Formats: sequence, structure tokens, C-alpha cells
Amino acid sequence: MDNTFKSGFITIVGRPNAGKSTFINQILKQKIAIISDKPQTTRNKIQGIYNTADSQMIFIDTPGIHKPKHKLGQILNETAFNALREVDIILFMVSGNESLSGGNRYIIEHLKNIKQPMFLIINKIDLMTKEEIYHTIDTYQKEYNFSEIVPISALTNENVNHLLELIQSYLPNGPKYYPLDTITDHPEQFIIAELIREKVLLKTREEVPHSVAVIIDEIKKRKKSHVIDVMATIIVERSSQKGIIIGKGGKMLKDIGRLARLDIQNLLGSKVYLELWVKVIEDWRNRTYLLNEFGYNKNTY
Repeated sequence: MDNTFKSGFITIVGRPNAGKSTFINQILKQKIAIISDKPQTTRNKIQGIYNTADSQMIFIDTPGIHKPKHKLGQILNETAFNALREVDIILFMVSGNESLSGGNRYIIEHLKNIKQPMFLIINKIDLMTKEEIYHTIDTYQKEYNFSEIVPISALTNENVNHLLELIQSYLPNGPKYYPLDTITDHPEQFIIAELIREKVLLKTREEVPHSVAVIIDEIKKRKKSHVIDVMATIIVERSSQKGIIIGKGGKMLKDIGRLARLDIQNLLGSKVYLELWVKVIEDWRNRTYLLNEFGYNKNTY
């Protein structure tokens, strides 16, 4: 092993919509985590791998910590807190353009027993004045003695490179855990399902997004062709939600499919034929066996 090579695991925690997924996608220069203006977008730990000539940083994005209203919400919170175990650095990300909330105080209380270095990442400084940035730093410093406080804009990349340099300086010497051309440990099937779910979040109204799951039924390459067929089912909890997703004359579902297909083609580097179905399964977010079947099993974390 190279005695000068540094590597380690970095967990990102924060409230819903703090910008964790935007940050992951920004540093990897490729979409592996879905982005939405609706909170609680991320449901699984996303492992993104950032490589430099002399380091490997393995980032774990977590679901936004929130007050759970169903079993799925409980699993999401447990997933986020479990991701604090056995990592080298914790990034606590907050939206700098929002005041210190009870939710963020709740997270800080859970972090106070953590021994690893903890960075406060003040995101969205592109929406803040310098005075507001200084005020936010001062407010959070009174709550906890963070190892580092770094203001960034994940959207515009401002100060992100400085943050990466700081993270590398804290990492221990270690091995290359993954090949240097690897950017995530998730299979393509998982990312494709997430890309489809992102488009549902983008296109539908408030009553739909968080009752949606996406199941990939089949991915196959056509014989003697570069076309890849992807068949997927969008799961919702009520027939009214199914109607919204399909839309008048099937227009909404076509729009979702068109947008998702473009991202999937970019991911796979090949022409894609995407076929989507919509299925109603009542109250699936409270049914343990369905949560397991759809990949939300807390025991896998």
C-alpha cells in the first residue's frame, strides 16, 4: 500500500433539502443522486466515490432527517443515523439561507456523542450576503464546537474545491477501496429507478411524490442492436395519484418517460427504449414486507 495515499468514508447528514444530493452530483460531475425541490428526496444511502491522484473519498449521502409519519420515514431516519457509524468524517450540511431550526438542533444533539471530526457545511451561499454568512457561522458556533466550518454553494461549485482539500487533510492513510474509474457502488438498475422517480417528483403535484416507488422490471439489450429496453413500474398508494401520473391522454406519463429516458441514455451511453406502467398498492409505505421488497430494509444498512 502507498504510505502517502489517503482514503476514507465521509457521511453527509442534514435536514431534507439541505443540498446533499446536489453536492454529491457536483463533485462527481455525474448524476447519481436525484435532485428535487421537494424535501425527503433521497431514500437510500448513495455512495459516491471521488478520486484524486493521492486520495479516495467515499461519500455517503443520507435521507434527510425529519419527523417520521410512517414506517418508511422511521427507516429513513434510522438509515441516516446508522450512516454515522464507522466513518472517518461527518459533514453536517445546512441551508444557510434558512434560520437555525428545531430540526437542525435535533440533529446536533444526536451528533454530540460522535468522536469523529465534524464539519459544518453551510450550503446555498449563492443566496446569501456576506453578513448573513457570518451571522450563520456565529449562530452555529454557539451550538457546537465543529472541527471545521465551510460555507459553500453546491449549485455553483463555490468553495467546494477548498472543502475537498480540507477533507483530504483529515483523512487517514489508507488503501484504494474501489478502482479509480468507479464513482458509485450502486448498480445501474438502482440509479435508473432513481432517475425515473426524480422525474415523477419534478412533474407531479404535492400529494404524489412521497407515495411513489419505482421498480425496474427488466433491462435487456436487443439482439444485433445498440438499443436497450427498460421496463419499469411506478408504484403509488391511491388511484387518484395514478390518474395524476398518467395524465390526460397519457401526457404526464409520456413527459416523465421522455425526461427519464434522456438521463438513462446518458448513464448507459446507448439508445434506450423506456416503457412505464403505473400500479396502485394502498399504504405500501406502512407495509413491512413491501418496504423490504422495494429495497427499504433497515437491516441492509
